[in-house]
Amino acid sequence: MQFGIFSVSDITTDPTTGQTPSEGERIKNIVTIAKHAQEVGLDVFALGEHHNEPFFSSSPTTTLAYIAAQTDKLLLSTATTLITTNDPVKIAEDYAMLQHLSGGRVDLMMGRGNTGPVYPWFGKDIRAGIPLAIENYALLHKLWREHVVDWQGKFRTPLQSFTSTPRPLDGIPPFVWHGSIRSPEIAEQAAYYGDGFFANHIFWPASHTQRMIALYRERFAHYGHGDADQAIVGLGGQVFMRKNSQDAVNEFRPYFDNAPVYGHGPSLEDFTRETPLTVGSPQQVIDRTLGFRDYVGDYQRQLFLMDHAGLPLKTVLEQLDLLGGEVVPVLRKEFAALKPAHVPDAPTHQSLLAAKNAENGKVSA
Repeated sequence: MQFGIFSVSDITTDPTTGQTPSEGERIKNIVTIAKHAQEVGLDVFALGEHHNEPFFSSSPTTTLAYIAAQTDKLLLSTATTLITTNDPVKIAEDYAMLQHLSGGRVDLMMGRGNTGPVYPWFGKDIRAGIPLAIENYALLHKLWREHVVDWQGKFRTPLQSFTSTPRPLDGIPPFVWHGSIRSPEIAEQAAYYGDGFFANHIFWPASHTQRMIALYRERFAHYGHGDADQAIVGLGGQVFMRKNSQDAVNEFRPYFDNAPVYGHGPSLEDFTRETPLTVGSPQQVIDRTLGFRDYVGDYQRQLFLMDHAGLPLKTVLEQLDLLGGEVVPVLRKEFAALKPAHVPDAPTHQSLLAAKNAENGKVSA
């Protein structure tokens, strides 16, 4: 099972000091955070895409390429890539380039984002969000798998005898997760292609996540990609830890109360009860995370949101120390012991290349 962190790239005032990092500080800090994720033994670092304040990550591929140059094990991903407002041709080119530069250490998560005005900014209509996601990904999927592409759709100009460059590393496209908070159409899309499905798993109760993943698993099996329990599932999550649980609650409360997304709403206690947010000791995080399996089944990737709401860099790095030092080693052992042998791991470039080579060997034999 893969463990890691994801960032939404917010630039938020620290409510305890009144200090707001500059864009430059926040960008440098995210590189430090990603490098530290590898140092503490995490597998994945994922970065979101936004084109508006108060976020900095308008070009995830640039940032991830810079991080790739300073790491050697970390798998780099997105959270998310805007499949609706980015040109599929440019996505195909950019992420194939990142794939080459990182030695295959890249996959990506497709999503529609959560900022309505981004659609007109890029010449799109938000009312066509789902059709855009479906058509654009169909083209991207084709661009990575066919050397010469002819294409005609509703939302972009036609392509005639077009070849996207560079071609995917070793002829293997980056693995794709389809991320969604509430759209069953996206779960259906992921299942249709046999891709991964990533549930945001931050703002909604467990029952909602359970329904979305059950739908994806059912449709994954319907399309003949394997049994339902072999579908590739990822979960988000949100934690804040200290050795003593009450210390964690006391320290995190002002950040929670003033967070741009959920601040000035439900209490911290209500939110932790009704959603997967866990604020407490490392053991509480372990117990809560292991419980996710009870309602989604065996899954392949767990990412945590940790660098948000104005938390200072020092605190985020301390959280990573606890996550990598005390939480993830236990989770790895426990999840591995529970997972049946027929349930696959999350695909990586290496595993996909090995499967391709094995298939070619069978064919040639």
